[in-house]
Amino acid sequence: MATGLKTRLDYGDYSTIPHDGKRYELLDGEVHVTPAPSPLHQRLVFRLARALQDYFGTRAEVFVAPIDVILSPHDVVQPDIVAVENQAQVSQRGIEGPPLLVVEVLSPATAIYDRSVKSRHYAAQAVRHYWILDPPARTLERYRTEERTLRLVASAIADTRLVHPDLPDFVRADSFWA
Repeated sequence: MATGLKTRLDYGDYSTIPHDGKRYELLDGEVHVTPAPSPLHQRLVFRLARALQDYFGTRAEVFVAPIDVILSPHDVVQPDIVAVENQAQVSQRGIEGPPLLVVEVLSPATAIYDRSVKSRHYAAQAVRHYWILDPPARTLERYRTEERTLRLVASAIADTRLVHPDLPDFVRADSFWA
């Protein structure tokens, strides 16, 4: 019988991490820690989440971090915003499986990670829509997963109108920047 340290963690391991105010995620069995977000970050998350909930109404439920999105036993993330159409995905543990939409609001500590590691995992796990909100650039990029690859389908600067081909009635890019 082989003994040693486990090299690839799973949800069971993740769920034993003590609650210490930090934000933990598990990607391909590896733990990632991010610092608490800034007030601007939180303000933008709240405003965009409210706009999305108003847009979706009863068609989807919108959640804000911290909430576990369990994409696989080895992939547990806490996106800034999550929209779920299928209520069966909402469990006592969190969101089980790929949601309709995840949104990450970039910060200096997470920008590269959100654009590379997390975006690849979202595509590989078939998250349909991935949005990146970049506060310094005042941009919102909207990606759609196609054949396990993210494709940019719409992008806008804060003061311009943005029409997404899959969500045509959600056009105000500047409503949450105010």
